[in-house]
Amino acid sequence: MVKSIIRLLLLFLLIAGGVWLWENLKSIKGLFSSDDAQPEISHNVLLQQITSMGKLELVKYNFRDVVESKIRKDFLPDAKVLLIVTGEATGCLDLTKIKVADLQELTDTVVVHLPEPEICNFKIDHAKSRVYDTQYAFMDEAKLVDNAFQKAELQVEQSAKEMGILEQTKKSAEQILKPFIEKVSGRKVVLKYAMKDTSRPLR
Repeated sequence: MVKSIIRLLLLFLLIAGGVWLWENLKSIKGLFSSDDAQPEISHNVLLQQITSMGKLELVKYNFRDVVESKIRKDFLPDAKVLLIVTGEATGCLDLTKIKVADLQELTDTVVVHLPEPEICNFKIDHAKSRVYDTQYAFMDEAKLVDNAFQKAELQVEQSAKEMGILEQTKKSAEQILKPFIEKVSGRKVVLKYAMKDTSRPLR
C-alpha cells in the first residue's frame, strides 16, 4: 500500500515537473521569436530575384512604313526602289545593372533605383516586307534595296523614340515589375530612375 502511494507520488511529481519544464521552454522561446514578427527579405535575396529577370522586355511597337531608295544619275533617269517595310522595336529595362546600393529599405517601403529604359531591340521583319515598285533600277536594284532596308531600320528606332516608347516602358514597369517586387519583398515599392527621375506614386 505504501509502495503504491510512493509510486503515485513520484508519477505526479514527474508529470508536474514535465509541465513546468514545457512552460518555461515556451517562455524562453518567446524571447527569441514572435508570432507577430514579419519575415525579412535581405537585400541580397531581393537583388537576386530582380537581376535574374535579366533584360525585361516591357513594351513592343510595330511599324509599317513606305521607304524610297534613290540613286541620282547625271545623264539617265534616277534609279528608284520603293519598299513597304514592316518592323518592330522593343522597350526594356536591363535589370542586371542593379546593385545592392540601388535598393533602399524604409520602414514599410522598398525604393528601387532602376536604370533608364532603353530600346533593346529594333529590326525589320524581312518576311513581311516587300519591294513595291522599281524605276530604272536595272543593275542597281540589289544595292537600292539593301540601302532602303538599312534606312528603314534606323527609322524604326527613331520613330519608336518619337512615339514615346521609353516613357511607355516606365508605365509598363509600374504594371508588371512593381507588383512582382512587392510580392517578393512583402512591402510597398517605389520605382525611381537613374537618380534624376521623380518617384513613382505608391498604390
